[in-house]
Amino acid sequence: MVEHSETTAPDPRASTLPAPPPSAEVVDGILVLSGRLLIDNIAMLEQTAEGATAIDIAEVSHMDTAGAWYIIKMQGEMAREDAEVAITGADEMQAQLIEVVRRNMPQGQDAQAKRTTLVDRIEALGRKTAASGGVAVELTGFLGQVIAALGNMVIHPRRLRLTSLVHHMQEVGWNAIPIVALMSFLIGVVLAFQGSVQLRQFGAEVFVVDLIAISVLRELGILLTSIIVAGRSGSAYTAAIGSMKMREEVDAMRTLGLDPIDILVVPRVLALVLMLPVLGLISNISGLVGGAIMSWIELGVSPAVFQARLVSNTDVWHFLVGMIKAPFFAIIIGIIGCYEGLKVGGNAESLGRLTSTSVVLSIFMVIVADAIFSVVFALIGI
Repeated sequence: MVEHSETTAPDPRASTLPAPPPSAEVVDGILVLSGRLLIDNIAMLEQTAEGATAIDIAEVSHMDTAGAWYIIKMQGEMAREDAEVAITGADEMQAQLIEVVRRNMPQGQDAQAKRTTLVDRIEALGRKTAASGGVAVELTGFLGQVIAALGNMVIHPRRLRLTSLVHHMQEVGWNAIPIVALMSFLIGVVLAFQGSVQLRQFGAEVFVVDLIAISVLRELGILLTSIIVAGRSGSAYTAAIGSMKMREEVDAMRTLGLDPIDILVVPRVLALVLMLPVLGLISNISGLVGGAIMSWIELGVSPAVFQARLVSNTDVWHFLVGMIKAPFFAIIIGIIGCYEGLKVGGNAESLGRLTSTSVVLSIFMVIVADAIFSVVFALIGI
């Protein structure tokens, strides 16, 4: 008779029992870690290591990067108490994991940044100055390309794209009339109001006409118009050409043997040169009208007196000075807007950054040019 020994089958539930939670306790000045230091249970450990000067992980059965991070974190907290902290009991795999995590952890807040010295500041200023000089050289070369293209169109008029020119003249000139007229009207109102407050103290209210006429005709009319056009049309030039550059349409033009300067730049610059003096004239008229209305309301200077004073005491050169500046301001705005557009790379961040740069640089250069014109006209007595 053969006896069959009974064997008990293993309980299938045994493998699904949850692993014991990890533990951390301080024993004889040593932080003893045990159990499974994994990402799903690392939060169960108490964040304390008071009185510990070392870490023992000999009883840690499993550990992932979260567990290694916890060990390094505790070591750092203990190190801030000026204690000699060592990690003991780690096998080769655990030691390698801890070292890998340590190398890839970001610098802590205690890491002191390098102090900026005077030499560093001078170096940064020099680099920015050199970069600005490079941009100036590139802009000068770009201006030369545009002038050469314009000269070529004078010799070969058929190369001028008249439809594109008329379209940009409408966008730059006709569509900008409302904002330019409103802005100039309000500037005239402000000049008359502020001037009347000061001139009334001396009984010289009638001189407000001279103040408005000279300020608007000579400086503010064309200058503020150019600033508005730089923010409106200059940024539009950069955005439009930059978008074409992002979609590789400019490269496609060159592949087809078409010059982007002729197609994209010259019509835009020429439209600005033709329309900015017109906008300047409208700005002058609106500013004078606004000043005349406010003078009538605030000072009692009738429109007839305002007109007579304007005609008799305002030299025509005040008007011509503003009109002489207009084409130069237009060239500055058009060249910078198109130049920055052709510099756009293949991402939207580049487009936004260069559009902002175009507006800021255009306004800055317009103001610089206006200052230069003021000095030159003062030296020649105009």
